[in-house]
Amino acid sequence: MGCGSCGKNNGSHSPGCGNNGACSTGSCNKLNVYNWLTDMVLPEDYEPFNIVEIRFKGSKKYFYKNVNHLELFTGNYVVVDSDIGYDIGEVSLAGELVKLHLKKYGVDENSKEMRTIQSIANDEQLKKYNFYKDNEQKTLEQARTIALQLQLKMKISDIEYQADGKKITFYYTAEGRVDFRDLIRRYASEFKSRIQMLQVSYREEASRLGGIGSCGRELCCSTWLTDYKVVSMGAPKTQNLSINMLKLSGQCGRLKCCLNYELETYHEAIKSFPNERVKLKTKSGLASLKKIDILKGTAWYCYEKSFDWIPLNLDRVNEIITLNQKGETPETLSDTAKGAEIAFKTLEFKEDLLGETDVTRMDNKNKKSNRSKNQSKKKGKPRNFKSNKPRDNSDGKQPPKSRN
Repeated sequence: MGCGSCGKNNGSHSPGCGNNGACSTGSCNKLNVYNWLTDMVLPEDYEPFNIVEIRFKGSKKYFYKNVNHLELFTGNYVVVDSDIGYDIGEVSLAGELVKLHLKKYGVDENSKEMRTIQSIANDEQLKKYNFYKDNEQKTLEQARTIALQLQLKMKISDIEYQADGKKITFYYTAEGRVDFRDLIRRYASEFKSRIQMLQVSYREEASRLGGIGSCGRELCCSTWLTDYKVVSMGAPKTQNLSINMLKLSGQCGRLKCCLNYELETYHEAIKSFPNERVKLKTKSGLASLKKIDILKGTAWYCYEKSFDWIPLNLDRVNEIITLNQKGETPETLSDTAKGAEIAFKTLEFKEDLLGETDVTRMDNKNKKSNRSKNQSKKKGKPRNFKSNKPRDNSDGKQPPKSRN
C-alpha cells in the first residue's frame, strides 16, 4: 500500500522516500514522526541523545538506550533486549526530538527499567525474524481452533512472534474473565514457546488489524491516533446527528473517534443559540424552539397548537428576544411577508381529516368480512353427505329397497 522505498535509509533521519512523511500514498507516514530537529547543528563537544524510539508490530512503541553509541536512522532494524532472548524492532525516531516524546509520555530518561539496544540487525537475524513473521497467520488459525475446542468465550485477534521465536504474544478480546490454564498448556505444547496472553480493548484490536473507514481512508487508530479517548452519546447529539448506530459505529463496534474531533467547535457554536426554555412572544402567539442547524445558523420555531416549523436566522431570533425584553411584541416571527403567511398558517383538527372520527369505524367492516367468509365456506360444502349412522325410522316409513 505504501512506497517501497520508505524502509530504506537515505542518510538522514527522515523517511526513506525523501518526502518527509508526506508521501502521496498515505501509508509512508503510518505512525511515523517527522523529525524537524534533524538539520539542527549541535556543538562540537555535545554528545547526541542516547535514547531511541523503537517501533514493533502494530502501534507498539518503546524507548531504548543506545549504550553502544550506534549511528541510527529512521527505518533501521536493531536488536534489542527482551525478557527472554532478543527482539528486533524498527527505529521510528532518534535524536533530540526524543526528549520531547519522553516528556509527552511521562517516561524518565534515567529509569533503570529502560532496556538497551544491542546492535544493528544482520542478515541472518533478519532472515529468522521474517521466517517467524510469515508463520504468524498459520499460528493464529491454530490458536483460534484450540480456543474453540476449549469453548472459551474470547476472540484472539492477533499474535506477535518475538524475533528469536522464544516468545509468542496473543492479543485477545473478551467480555468477562477467561480461564487460561488449559489453553496455555495446549499452546505451550503446540508451539514450543513461551506464551503471553494480553487482553486489549476493541479500539486497540481495530488499531492492530487496520482497515478502511466509512470515509474511504485508513483507520485513524491504525495510522496516527495513539490515545483513545472516551466517545459518549453526547457527541452525536450535540452535532445534531441521527442516532443510527450502524453509521456512528466504527469497525471496533464502538462510537467513532472522529466524533470528538469537532466537538469543542460545536460546543462553542451552541452557546450563541438561545436556550430551549426561552420562548418568543409575538402577536400571533408564543413560539418555542424545536430544532437548530448549527452549520447554517438557523433555528426552527413553532407556534403553540400548530404543526408548522418556521426557520429563523440567528440574528432575527436575538432581535425578537431583545424586543421581548424591552416589552415590545413583533407582528410575526419572520420579518418578511412570506414568513408572515407561514406564521399564521396553523393546522386545525377537522372531522373529515381522516374521513371518519369514530375510533370503532373498522369494527363493522371486520364483522362484514367475517360473515362473507363464513357464507363462502358454507356454499362450498357438499350437500350429498353420506353418514354411517342408521336412519331413524320412528315415523313408520320403510327405508327404500335397494335395486340389487
